[in-house]
Amino acid sequence: MASYTIGDAIRELAPVLVKAPAGAVSGEWTVTTLQAGHSSRTGGYLDAEGKHIREDSGRPLGIIEDVVEKLDTAATERFNTVSIRWKKPRLPFMRAELTLETAYDQSIVPRGPDDPIYEASAAARRAFWQSRGGVQESFAVERATANIHAQTKWFGSHRRILAIDTPGKLTLATDGLSTPWAGISEPENGVECELFMEFDAATMDAEEIGNWGNLLINIGDLVADGHRVARDVEKHGAILFCRLTDDYRPMTRIMLSRDPGRIDGLPFGSVPLIRATQIAEAEIDEHDLSEDWGTTAARAALAKRGIGL
Repeated sequence: MASYTIGDAIRELAPVLVKAPAGAVSGEWTVTTLQAGHSSRTGGYLDAEGKHIREDSGRPLGIIEDVVEKLDTAATERFNTVSIRWKKPRLPFMRAELTLETAYDQSIVPRGPDDPIYEASAAARRAFWQSRGGVQESFAVERATANIHAQTKWFGSHRRILAIDTPGKLTLATDGLSTPWAGISEPENGVECELFMEFDAATMDAEEIGNWGNLLINIGDLVADGHRVARDVEKHGAILFCRLTDDYRPMTRIMLSRDPGRIDGLPFGSVPLIRATQIAEAEIDEHDLSEDWGTTAARAALAKRGIGL
């Protein structure tokens, strides 16, 4: 396999790609090698207008991945992407044009557990909260169990709660939902938000801070497991998000709502803050909860609390 070359790959691909579907005049494929346990193939055959042609699932195009794997095994220079282009011959007796090129794309290389981008995101969040109050030195709650890519359940290297002192209030805030993905390369700040809850500072002792901090981590888990929760909050303004256990009665639910604050300076732009508010069933029992996300009830409950959107 050490002698396997691009020429060898083209010779293997040519008799397969020439069996193109009706109407195909060209073909383009991009293949990535394994990155954090995943590889990909995109592209396909194109018609004269440049539109993709639906392919028969039975066509043996798996040979594309096979030749890429052989090239990768025999490579003397590093690459992680392969571009393949096929062009139908103008006349039946002519050969099709087939080219194959390899390249190294740094942008798709998975982030390792020591990438400085993780701590850069933590520093940006800490700077934001320091501008609003006094950030307590230790984390109110932290769950740091991580995999080999430094991923916690929030998919980054942080899963913890900050405690911030402001006049008359204590704010608990997630510190990690916006950490960029670990082990993969997508240019996103995690799940693109952070959550916070506000409390009367006079009612909070260490045990209470720990209890609510653990709850906020659990809410963060639900946000991380959800699909674009920040987008739904932005769309509706306020949503009923989850129920509370009997331990929190008379409070029975958690609402998530928009906040004007945004955390700037993160590696891939800014992210919004989302306020988490605990409410009692009596605050929403006069409203129809069957509508999407219980938005009307959530908005009304916030209005009674004097919390604007």
